[in-house]
Amino acid sequence: MPDPQTAARPRLYHCAAARSFRCLWALEELGRPYDLVVMPFPPRYAAPEYLEDNPLGTIPLFLDGDVRMTESVAICDYLARKAGSDLAVATDEPGFGDYCDLLSFGEATLTTPQTVSLRYGRFARPGEERPEIDQDYRDVFQNRVTRIADRLADGSEYLAAGRFTMADISIGYALILAGFSGNADALAGPLAAYLDRLKARDGFKRARAAEKAGGQPDAID
Repeated sequence: MPDPQTAARPRLYHCAAARSFRCLWALEELGRPYDLVVMPFPPRYAAPEYLEDNPLGTIPLFLDGDVRMTESVAICDYLARKAGSDLAVATDEPGFGDYCDLLSFGEATLTTPQTVSLRYGRFARPGEERPEIDQDYRDVFQNRVTRIADRLADGSEYLAAGRFTMADISIGYALILAGFSGNADALAGPLAAYLDRLKARDGFKRARAAEKAGGQPDAID
């Protein structure tokens, strides 16, 4: 018979360097028990049985009782609000609008161009390489990340409501991915200092340790 305590824990399906790292980091920041399933990348090809759990074949997949979620920044916000944590920003707080905007900015504006770049560069199948597309989308990322550098130029430690929030996890993952995707040269000055602060957090270190324990050699640094 399954252990009822184990059965009650949320489960996160994760691949090294994938968007699911946001969710793993969020779980560790909140100190919430969870089960982690580390998948080979890309799971839709490397682990086709995963399609039975997530027909999209995408990462992450997050299960929490009857809740099924596949969008990394939504999962982070869900976890914070469900826990009543100040890692989310309340609707009546100053900075709520910034928080909402930055959650999406980290994914739609900073992560998406990098994944297109990776698709036609590092992860392109033989014969499908498109170096011009790879470079175009690297340029898109490097242009757009200047908005975050500008926000940090006044010496702010974090991006919304004067404290560390899930918006920092959303943006932070995109900056960490920049090293993996070949855009590390865009991270200088306040961006580099900001990223160092994020990586120094105990929650980040625990998430990295959990990822490495899953046996994924390409975990993001």
